[in-house]
Amino acid sequence: MKLLFEESVRGHHCDVLPVCDVPLYALPEKRALPLRLPELSENEISRHYTALAQQTHGVNDGFYPLGSCTMKYNPKINEEAAAQRGFTALHPLQPEDSLQGALQVLHLAGRYLCEITGMAAMTFQPAAGAHGEFTGLLLIKAYHRARQDGKRTKIIVPDAAHGTNPASAAMAGFTVVNIPSGADGCVDIAALQAAVGEDTAGLMLTNPNTVGLFDKNILTITRIVHEAGGLCYYDGANLNAVMGIVRPGDMGFDVVHLNLHKSFSTPHGGGGPGSGPVGCKAALTPFLPGGQVVETDGRYAWKGSVQSLGRVKMFYGNFLVVVKALAYLLTLGREGIPEAAANAVLNANYMKQQLADVYPMAFSATCMHEFVMSLALLKKDTGVTALDIAKAMLDYGMHPPTMYFPLIVHEALMVEPTETESKAELDRVIAVYREIYAKALVDPAALRTMPLHTPVRRPDEVGAARQPVLRYAGGGL
Repeated sequence: MKLLFEESVRGHHCDVLPVCDVPLYALPEKRALPLRLPELSENEISRHYTALAQQTHGVNDGFYPLGSCTMKYNPKINEEAAAQRGFTALHPLQPEDSLQGALQVLHLAGRYLCEITGMAAMTFQPAAGAHGEFTGLLLIKAYHRARQDGKRTKIIVPDAAHGTNPASAAMAGFTVVNIPSGADGCVDIAALQAAVGEDTAGLMLTNPNTVGLFDKNILTITRIVHEAGGLCYYDGANLNAVMGIVRPGDMGFDVVHLNLHKSFSTPHGGGGPGSGPVGCKAALTPFLPGGQVVETDGRYAWKGSVQSLGRVKMFYGNFLVVVKALAYLLTLGREGIPEAAANAVLNANYMKQQLADVYPMAFSATCMHEFVMSLALLKKDTGVTALDIAKAMLDYGMHPPTMYFPLIVHEALMVEPTETESKAELDRVIAVYREIYAKALVDPAALRTMPLHTPVRRPDEVGAARQPVLRYAGGGL
């Protein structure tokens, strides 16, 4: 597909600006920026972006089972709710009296999410999941400093954690202590006991974890950390599996971030807007950034704290994302939220059981929202890798699962079907997965050439990584 610069035709344009009714001002030549922009008609521009859209793949196009990402279909009514002019036309510097509806949205969404997570208060300032992690770790740091406990400098992170966990801990100024997983894919209790001490600031943990298992020792884990004087941080990336069923606060966690763009109806991926609100127990509430929305006699206002760690983002965070999340919560309600979680677990286990006789599973235990397959044996026997299997799926009109993660599983494929896929669709996908595996056994060379019918076939990934082309040489800025 050609770039806009390659489609450009001199003299084509689509401007419909009115005649200027004020004197023209020309910048001095030394300050003028020479722009070489493509020249196209409106028709050409429209066709270009339509063709571009047709070459992308999203949940509206087909199966999209990215493990640990929860790429599920989101009702479009939530988009309509956030598009209301009463929300989109607001200015964040308006007086509180003119923002009562928006403040009520933040207040109500905070109440519901605190109920789901077992937290005392929630901030919506963080812009995304990793930003939420960073904010939660700053809360932990502020808590220890307020207690004049400066020796607590270490954050414990299991080896199966999301990659952003150790990065966020380092960004917040902590030393990261990595502990191994046990043979069952869960936290090694002995390793955790050996790691905690007077320098432990906290533990970062995802539960269900990144291999899709709910850690049966979760209460023991949080107790060990608390007895050492540390706090427990809950990475909410996998909350979709347990929302409305079990609460992080009841597991013993003190602070949690959520991904509204995973669990609560906002498009995930493609660089779109995210939201990573952070909730915490009462002991951490004074340190929350940006103040809290409080309600008094039906009126809403901001209330700050002198101990607040300060803003982590300007104004109210990504407010329209919160509107979508609240619409989702109100639509599903107390019955629908746990039903969505239960169906996510049901779909994952159904798919896992239907594939287990063909694809070796990394862990045999009942999974939650996702499961991990290991293609290590297939690679040894045929040379076909997890990457080859994933590439082949593209020819069947579906997105591959997460590849080579978690790192503790060799040749890993991690599948999360989500609750929004029907049994009929899962059966179709299962048949495709089995067909691809059978093809790998009888014709591995052919599999290594796929995909054959996509707009872009196999790129030179090593070359792209070592010699990336970041700028179009034929023109432009």
